[in-house]
Amino acid sequence: MTFQEQIQQGIPHQLPQAKPYETNINHAPKRKEILGEEEKKLALKNALRYFDPQFHAALIPEFKKELEDYGRIYMYRFRPDYEMKARPITDYPGKSEQAKAIMLMIQNNLDYAVAQHPHELITYGGNGAVFSNWAQYLLTMKYLSEMTDEQTLVMYSGHPMGLFPSHKDAPRVVVTNGMMIPNYSKPDDWEKFNALGVTQYGQMTAGSYMYIGPQGIVHGTTITVLNAFRKIKKEPKGGLFVTSGLGGMSGAQPKAGNIAGCVTVCAEVNPKITKIRHEQKWVNEIHEDLDELVKRVREAQQNNETVSLAYLGNIVEVWEKFDEEDLRIDIGSDQTSLHNPWAGGYYPVGQSFEESNRMMAEDPELFREKVQETLRRHAAAINKHTRKGTYFFDYGNAFLLEASRAGADVMAENPTLGREFKYPSYVQDIMGPMCFDYGFGPFRWVCTSGKPEDLQKTDDIACAVLEEMIKNSPEEIQQQMKDNIRWIKGAQENKLVVGSQARILYADAEGRMKIAEAFNKAINNGEIGPVVLGRDHHDVSGTDSPYRETSNIYDGSRFTADMAIHNVIGDSFRGATWVSIHNGGGVGWGEVINGGFGMLLDGSDDADRRLKSMLFWDVNNGISRRSWARNEGAIFAIKRAMEAEPKLKVTLPNLVDENLL
Repeated sequence: MTFQEQIQQGIPHQLPQAKPYETNINHAPKRKEILGEEEKKLALKNALRYFDPQFHAALIPEFKKELEDYGRIYMYRFRPDYEMKARPITDYPGKSEQAKAIMLMIQNNLDYAVAQHPHELITYGGNGAVFSNWAQYLLTMKYLSEMTDEQTLVMYSGHPMGLFPSHKDAPRVVVTNGMMIPNYSKPDDWEKFNALGVTQYGQMTAGSYMYIGPQGIVHGTTITVLNAFRKIKKEPKGGLFVTSGLGGMSGAQPKAGNIAGCVTVCAEVNPKITKIRHEQKWVNEIHEDLDELVKRVREAQQNNETVSLAYLGNIVEVWEKFDEEDLRIDIGSDQTSLHNPWAGGYYPVGQSFEESNRMMAEDPELFREKVQETLRRHAAAINKHTRKGTYFFDYGNAFLLEASRAGADVMAENPTLGREFKYPSYVQDIMGPMCFDYGFGPFRWVCTSGKPEDLQKTDDIACAVLEEMIKNSPEEIQQQMKDNIRWIKGAQENKLVVGSQARILYADAEGRMKIAEAFNKAINNGEIGPVVLGRDHHDVSGTDSPYRETSNIYDGSRFTADMAIHNVIGDSFRGATWVSIHNGGGVGWGEVINGGFGMLLDGSDDADRRLKSMLFWDVNNGISRRSWARNEGAIFAIKRAMEAEPKLKVTLPNLVDENLL
C-alpha cells in the first residue's frame, strides 16, 4: 500500500507480522509492576477493545508479555512500516488542510531524530507521550484523514474518542491528557492508570503535537544563560556553565551555551542519547574521564573558548570533582527529568546505566533510596560551589522540590512565601520578571512545505517585523527585542532544525500577531507554503506551575490553575486549529496544569481574522493575571495593551503602603 493508503486504513483488517524488538533504538525503561491480577486482566481487556474479536486469541499472549516485560502494552506489532517523519502537507490524504497539518505535527513528534523513545511513542521527558499505544496512533491518523472542517476530533488522553459535528471556526482537535480527579494525581496513580491504558502523561508539547525537537527550548535556554551571566555581571566568554541532561528538552543546553558564548559542561548517563546529540552537533565533545574533563575545561576558560563538553557519567561526580580541583563554576543548574525521578528521569551515582534500569524495574524501593541519597550528595556539592560564588538556579525540572523531599540541604534559612528554597527558580529571577510579565514567551512556527527555503523566508520576515517594531518599543522591553533580533539573525547558522522545518522566537502579543499576519500575507502571495503556529506551554498564559511558570507570583495564587483553563477555553472559541490541556509536564504529574494550541495559516482572510483574535487573548490572559498579582512588569504591559485595544478592560490592583501593614 502507498503511504496515503496506510494512513486511511487505520487499524489493519489483517494482523501484520510481529516485529522484532530493535535494540539499536533508545527505548523507555521498564515501568515498575503496579497492577494486581484483576487489574492486569482489565489492562488486557482495555487494549483488546481496539481489535476485532477474531484476533484476540493471538494478541492476548503477546500483550500479556509486553505488560510483563515492559510494564505497558505498546502494541509493537502495529508500528507502521513507513518512515516516521513530518512530510510536506501535500503528501497527506484528507479533506481538511487543518487536519493534514495536525498529521504532519504528530509524525514530527515521533520522528526518530526528535523522539526520545519513538517505539514507545514517547517524545521527551522520559514519559511524555503522544499516544499510549500504536492502535491509538493508527486510529487517530485515520480519523484525521477522513474529517472535514465541519467536524472535531476529541482526544481522551491518547485515545481518539471520535469525530463529532462542529463548525469551521471550532478547533479541529481537542486534546486532554491526564486530567485526573485531584485526589488521584500522585505519581503511583500515573503508573497504575497508564498501565491500565486509560490515561497518559502528555508532558507539555508531546501530547499536544507541538514539539519541535531541542530547538523548542534552545531560545529560552539561551536567554536564561545570557541573563544569568548578566545577573553576576560577567561576560559569557570564558565563563563556565555546569548542568546535566542531554535527553529531550535538556539536549538544548549545550547548544544554548554555545550561542551565548560560554564554556558548557553537561553530564548525561545515557550513552545512546549522548552519541545522538554529538552526531547532531548539539554538543562539541564527549569526555568520559574526569581528570581529562578538568584539564579541557581549564584550557577552554584560559582561551575564552566557546565550547560544549558532554561528560558521559553522573553529574554529581562533576560537581564533586570540580570542587576538589577548585574549578570555578560561574552559573549552574540541572535539567534531568526530576518530574519523573523513579522511572528514568534521574539516575543514582555509583552504578551503571544498565544496573540502574534493572533496579528501577526489579527493586523500585532500593532504586528510590539510591536516587534520594544521590540528590542529597548532589545538593551538598552544589552548596560548596555556591559558597564560593556560583550562581545556581533551579531549571524548572523539580530539582529543588525532589531534593527537599529527599531531605537535602536546599531550604532557605529564612523562608518567605514563594521563596522557600535556598535557590531561585529561573522563572523567579530571570524568565518571569524579564519575559513572561512583559508578555514575551516561546512563540513557534512550522513550515508545512518541508522546504528549508520557506523557513529562511519566514526568518527574514520575522526579523524585518522585529526591526521595525524596535524603533518604537518602550525602554522597558528594548533588551528583550534586541535579544530576539540577535536570535533570529543567528538562527540559520546555528543549525537548530531537527525534524520539521521549525523555528522558535520569544515574542510578545504584538510581535506574534504582526509576524503571523506577515506570514499569512506571504502565503496568500504564493511566496511560502502554509505555516503552523504554536507555542511551548512554558509561556505567559498557558501554564499554572507553582515551582516554575508561575513561581514569580507572590499573592498566594500560584497553586491555582484557573489561568491555564481560561487559556485553553479562550483559544478554543477564538480560532485555534487544535487545543490541548494537560496534567503534568516539566515538573511532574499532579504538580502543574498546562495548555497549548496549534493554528494553521493558509493565507485566507479567515486565518487573518482568527490569528488576531486568538493570539491577543493567548498572551494577554496571562499578563492580566500576573498584573493582578502585583507584578510590576505585567502592570506596565497590560496598561500598554489596553491603550492599544480599547475593547480590553482589565481590573488593575491597588498597591498598599508596606509601612501601613
